[in-house]
Amino acid sequence: MERLRLISTKVVIMAGLLAGCASNEPRPPVAGIQPHTMEIHGHTRVDDYYWLNQRENPEVISYLEQENEYLRARMAHTEKLQSALFEEMKGRIQQDDSSVPYEKSGYWYYTRFVPGGEYALHCRRAGSLEGPEEILIDGNALGRDEGYFSLRAVRVSPDTKRLVYAVDTQGRRWYTLSFRDIATGDASPEVIENTNGNVVWANDNRTVFYGRRDPETLRSFQIWRHVVGTSPASDVLVYQEDDETFSCYVSRTRSDRFLMITSDQTLSTETRILEADDPRGEFQVFHPRQRDHEYHVDHQGDRFLVRTNLDAPNFRLMECGLGSTGSYHWKELVPHRAEVLLEDAEAFDDWTVLTERRGGLAHLRILPVDGSADHDLEFPDPTWSVWTSTNPSLGTDVLRFTYQSLTTPNTTFAYDMRTRERTVLKQQVVLGGFDRDDYVAEYLRVPAHDGVLVPVSIVRRKDTPVDGTAPLLLYAYGSYGSSSDAGFRSNLLSLLDRGFIYAIAHIRGGQEMGRHWYEDGKLLRKRNTFTDFIDCGRHLVAEKYARPDALFANGGSAGGLLMGAVMNMEPELWSGVVAAVPFVDVVTTMLDESIPLTTFEFDEWGNPKEKVYYDYMLSYSPYDQVESKDYPPLLVTTGLHDSQVQYFEPAKWVAKLRARKTDDNPLLFRTNMEAGHGGKSGRFRRLEETALMYAFLLDLAGD
Repeated sequence: MERLRLISTKVVIMAGLLAGCASNEPRPPVAGIQPHTMEIHGHTRVDDYYWLNQRENPEVISYLEQENEYLRARMAHTEKLQSALFEEMKGRIQQDDSSVPYEKSGYWYYTRFVPGGEYALHCRRAGSLEGPEEILIDGNALGRDEGYFSLRAVRVSPDTKRLVYAVDTQGRRWYTLSFRDIATGDASPEVIENTNGNVVWANDNRTVFYGRRDPETLRSFQIWRHVVGTSPASDVLVYQEDDETFSCYVSRTRSDRFLMITSDQTLSTETRILEADDPRGEFQVFHPRQRDHEYHVDHQGDRFLVRTNLDAPNFRLMECGLGSTGSYHWKELVPHRAEVLLEDAEAFDDWTVLTERRGGLAHLRILPVDGSADHDLEFPDPTWSVWTSTNPSLGTDVLRFTYQSLTTPNTTFAYDMRTRERTVLKQQVVLGGFDRDDYVAEYLRVPAHDGVLVPVSIVRRKDTPVDGTAPLLLYAYGSYGSSSDAGFRSNLLSLLDRGFIYAIAHIRGGQEMGRHWYEDGKLLRKRNTFTDFIDCGRHLVAEKYARPDALFANGGSAGGLLMGAVMNMEPELWSGVVAAVPFVDVVTTMLDESIPLTTFEFDEWGNPKEKVYYDYMLSYSPYDQVESKDYPPLLVTTGLHDSQVQYFEPAKWVAKLRARKTDDNPLLFRTNMEAGHGGKSGRFRRLEETALMYAFLLDLAGD
């Protein structure tokens, strides 16, 4: 491996150089600021905008604010449309909505919203749904004065008397743990700061285990033990993950008998287990980590279930005794199948519920523990999303699962696995006159450049013609083996009802068609992700789903990388692009191991310190491939406190595009100064960002 040489110089930003006004494009200066130069593998990269990574520099903040002001000025003529879209989308939401209650340890738990409330109330009732309501956490009260608010890990102790919860008020995913006595409402005096929000109870009702991040890289690398009522200074470190390519987290088996610490990376897993009744005991390795071996553990009766890719690229299901956990003890329950990806296995006393992916779509398969015949659940739509929902009781015959499609709102079912009767527990209420029969969904197979057929899910109003006159928005993600299933989004109705067609390209890099679909879209085959998306766009135009001058593209995070790549490769194909929190400076980020998420993503993108990966990465990295040519209209969004894709990646990309692009198309950049990777918090406030995006698209489409 060649030695990496970084030549960094002190950055000097001259006062007044960032001055700008809303009527002119903000153009960050290059003159007077020495660029960052990097030499590796005999190649020199010059980064004129590297200085934008100075988050605390007031001149950088000023530049971001100028970009925000420029966006407001350029979009001022759509303010009424944005307002109308916001009210329309808000008006579809049932304001006093609540979740489906579930029973655990004598209480029925649920969340509910109050009219006008941004955040949920976490509640329970004793004995039955007729019992008096206890409000465990009022998210509105906690988040009322916060610019950003995220509540997670609301966990009740096994004896139902104590509560722990995690709050982030910045958006950078640093969570503070707090404890409360449920009966009195009194808070425990201690708070635990700077956690990752991952926390579980032990069975003694006093001990919790929680995770911490590395303060520099934000990698989740430690698990600590805390006893409620004691000072966090006395907490005990029980595990530290020293391999910088791994992260770790703590969990409980569904049976609540075992605690598990899982270390994982892109290609490998290692799990440690401990009886939850013995919180001061030592976690034992279930099976030692091996390169390219992923496994996932759950407990069922007198055995463990292990979902593993050992000699099984699409995974298979194994079992082993409670005291014999090494792989040489594993016995096969469900074999590997080349055409089926085994995504999950959920254990009940008498049943095992498999989530399998076949033909690009998720399926639920019911396996009786006694070995009798298994069966699948059938679904009515051409394309859909389905998953098992909250099932706290292992002794039941009733499975709760959630189903939705592009035309079917989120629906929770109770399914009797013995009688095969299916009951709707709750379907999402969509106000504003929604009728699913007004819309139609399709599931296409689009030929890619190499002959592979790429699935595409499509939805439109029935009265929107497929004759080449409709604008179309094409979405994809295509990384990390994450499948982009077709789900219901009430916000999308605002585009569909204005004549848009919406499509999801299930491109390589996801896992829709099995593990090979992921392998063919990463590392030195990453370009398949981009060409698949381009081929899908061309096909939709050729088949008259999209008007040739109204094909739009959208993606976020790694999907934002996709947006940048396809803009560089085929800029004339797209009439407008929306890139949310885009990962666009691939080479710089992957060379800097101090940046969050870098070290354990080498197996996804490659390590650029190796020349073969450096050259390949450089060939598609959107920031490096910006050229002097025409680009389509572009809206870019980011969050100042984003811990996954740092704000300066899109900031640098936009600056470079401004300097080099040869067109007069709008280039708009918005930084949420209070948010992180997920954008604004709150069920209504986040609609403002959607309204901006839709107004941008509708304005370009001429609607």
